[in-house]
Amino acid sequence: MNIERGTSLSKLTTIGTGGPASALARPRSLDELAEALRYAAAEGLEIVVVGLGSNLLVADEGVEALVIHLEGELAAVEVGPTGLVAGGGAKNAVCLHRARDAGLGGFEFACAIPGTVGGGVKMNAGAYGRDWSDIVARALVATADGVDWVALDDLALSYRRSAVGQGAVVARVELRLDPRPSEEIKATVSELVVRRKATQPTNKRTFGSVFKNSPGELGAGRMLELCGLKGHRIGGAVISPKHANFIENADYATSADCVALMVEARRRAHEELGITLEREVAFVGALELPSFT
Repeated sequence: MNIERGTSLSKLTTIGTGGPASALARPRSLDELAEALRYAAAEGLEIVVVGLGSNLLVADEGVEALVIHLEGELAAVEVGPTGLVAGGGAKNAVCLHRARDAGLGGFEFACAIPGTVGGGVKMNAGAYGRDWSDIVARALVATADGVDWVALDDLALSYRRSAVGQGAVVARVELRLDPRPSEEIKATVSELVVRRKATQPTNKRTFGSVFKNSPGELGAGRMLELCGLKGHRIGGAVISPKHANFIENADYATSADCVALMVEARRRAHEELGITLEREVAFVGALELPSFT
């Protein structure tokens, strides 16, 4: 398998920041994925999976890891007996189109999630009151030790969490969907897209939601808005004037700029509202948020 060296991850992330990966593999089959995982184990490299690059913030210095980008059959989508069978690298948008064409409903909420099916399992992605736990039947998970199907209960999907651990790659997913007229699916998606565009900076470079929503009526975005943080800027990064739980790459931002904004946002929410916000975005490389003392 071809291993790329020094590829800038800013090219593979939606926020457009981040340094190089020491190694990058683009497996197109289960055999190639197994080869890549064996290589990482032999070299002592951490595994980082990058789908569409949303929900990721990569250190400006880069990362000493094998970054895996699933392609080929590992990003393909087929209609199965009870829904869809999708590679872990399959784009949510592609899955939604295939489901609509096949008259299969239940995946409409994913129109608001610019990622992949495997990433959705990893973080139990969700929107509009639904998440991956509502649609996953099972997932094929690969590690350096082999490949196994994991049932829904064993995936332990909860709010933005799963049992898919470090070094594991979601290679394929079976989605449980229900018959629904294609025109109804199209209408629902159109309505959700309008709602999303009205409330989120869909035309800006972001990595998606910054913080998880805390229990209660107020979401993280509303909390940060109450703290007066809309439009707050550090370097080339700005807290979105449209939705305060998004950070926009406004002018050649760095990951350090984004982290500095996150630190300030957490500080203000903690001091003014007594809430300790937990990040939703995954950090890759030497990035961290300081703990409150």
